[in-house]
Amino acid sequence: MAAPDPRVGRLKRRPEFLAVAGTRRKHVAPGLILQVRRHDERQRPAPGEPPIRLGLTASRKVGNAVVRNRARRRLREAARQILTAHAAPGHDFVLVARAATAERPWTELLGDLIAALKRLGLWRDAPKSEANGGPNAVKPNGGTGDGSGGGEAGA
Repeated sequence: MAAPDPRVGRLKRRPEFLAVAGTRRKHVAPGLILQVRRHDERQRPAPGEPPIRLGLTASRKVGNAVVRNRARRRLREAARQILTAHAAPGHDFVLVARAATAERPWTELLGDLIAALKRLGLWRDAPKSEANGGPNAVKPNGGTGDGSGGGEAGA
């Protein structure tokens, strides 16, 4: 298992998730729901922590434990590839798995996340190093360009 990305913090407590959901700022796509909240003086990362925080959730409506875990793993990897390079800093993000998350084609799942960021006005172009083919650079077709199909073995 890969180490957590140091550029993205985690939302861990229920009040943090509820604060993000309470802003009612979200985008619904076939493969995921993206909820967003701008940091303010009440809730923000501590000094020295990453400027982007992420929470993942998958309810029992998504499926049994195996399916929910697979959906969360896929969302975590999509966030690692997209949010670290393209999300505007200073926000908390919650990715909610949907029934289609676990089986949705990888490029379409990445496309759902990209579309959500653009729709919410939080998309930013990648820094020059990643835009020119860095290890996590997303190619225009939505893949990583490494021939792995986005990290999904056997999918």
